[in-house]
Amino acid sequence: MRIRALFLMLLFAPLAGPLGGLHAQAVIDPGMGATGHFDMTGFPQWSRDLRRASIVAFGSFPFMYLISHFAFDTYRFSVNDRDMRYAPWPFTAPGRAPHSQAERFQIIGIAAASAVFISVIDHGIERSRRNRLAREAQALAPGMPIIIRTPLHGEEAPPPDIELDPEAETL
Repeated sequence: MRIRALFLMLLFAPLAGPLGGLHAQAVIDPGMGATGHFDMTGFPQWSRDLRRASIVAFGSFPFMYLISHFAFDTYRFSVNDRDMRYAPWPFTAPGRAPHSQAERFQIIGIAAASAVFISVIDHGIERSRRNRLAREAQALAPGMPIIIRTPLHGEEAPPPDIELDPEAETL
């Protein structure tokens, strides 16, 4: 009974915090410099690309770890003649064969290499997009206005103030 009460208290305690307010925490204004948006315009392009690549690599690592762990377990399961001790995660048995340290390093290495590969692919896509936009910007002469002409009344309709004489000669 006490375990159930403790469980319910731990389950609903985080929900009661925002309602009553957290009085132990004080709101401190750190000033303008700390609250402003981080501006990367003063940095060179290679450092912005490196920052984006690191964000993509570290962000994709957990997903790549889960995928590589499942793929490695599936491979190990199939190599060991579908022995249930080597079944992948959702199908694991209580007497499961644990991974060796070399296998754990292999899974982490595969996940890290996959995350870096995704980061490199993202860099290539971003770089090609940036080059395409630069080519489009350089295609126009400097100072040349962009003028888009569209007919007022459709492609073949003449303006309403001009009457066409069907017997008139065409040029």
